[in-house]
Amino acid sequence: MPHFGLMDEDALGPVEGPLMRAKLPRRGGKRRLRQGKLSLGIITLYDAVISAMQWYIAKPEHAMNFRFLEGEDVRNDAVVYKALTRSGVLDGTFDYDAFNELSEKALSQEMSDYDYSGLLSGIESMMTQLGVMPFDEKGLPPEDPKTV
Repeated sequence: MPHFGLMDEDALGPVEGPLMRAKLPRRGGKRRLRQGKLSLGIITLYDAVISAMQWYIAKPEHAMNFRFLEGEDVRNDAVVYKALTRSGVLDGTFDYDAFNELSEKALSQEMSDYDYSGLLSGIESMMTQLGVMPFDEKGLPPEDPKTV
């Protein structure tokens, strides 16, 4: 993953750790897509999306913006997406279930013919709604080319 060696998630804590983990894989995922490493890019962007949602629900200032129903597991990413959509934090235009299936497919096969343009714009829209984007990539640690 593109964040390995660039951050200490434990030292950053339960709020800033997921935020940095959303930003670094977003940058790395886009780079991998541009390089033609589509499956790796999709998997990396999946990590960014999950981390963005975890950051949102971990930030105390956001607690009044969403609600989980009794019995919902906040560790289940699909549940978190549904809660954020149901609460109006996310507009629901991003097809999380399709993205989840695509990510599963990317784990087992190279997807060299996949047109990722719509996916990338959907992810960036979602990350903007969550407040992760926009951000200045110059404020991130420099990329390590050894991370694939």
